[in-house]
Amino acid sequence: MNAHDLDAFLDCFHDDYGSEQPAHPGRQFGGIEQVRANWSVIFSGVPDFRSDLVRATAANDTEWSEWRWQGTRADGTRLDVAGVIICGVHDGRIGWGRLFMEPVEEQEEGIEAAVRRMSQGE
Repeated sequence: MNAHDLDAFLDCFHDDYGSEQPAHPGRQFGGIEQVRANWSVIFSGVPDFRSDLVRATAANDTEWSEWRWQGTRADGTRLDVAGVIICGVHDGRIGWGRLFMEPVEEQEEGIEAAVRRMSQGE
């Protein structure tokens, strides 16, 4: 990802890759061509895109990884996304992914306010 080498990045995925984002069910998709389309837009729209792998572990054919994605969008605004990705890997390539990636809040919200909002719908 950090090299912005789309072809090398796509080599990490099976052609029938399946992606889901449980917190955003409408973002589910299948196929490597959608991966190509998504990351082409990211690499061109965030020219200095940088991905930091915070930590990772694996068991059998499942890998868990924590990420921080940052950069500056073409319009000058900052991209700052953090989260976890769980992937199924076989034959050395990613076959499926469950992404839990979210924008980092620009305005920090304290825990009391977050709990109140969650429990009371504020």
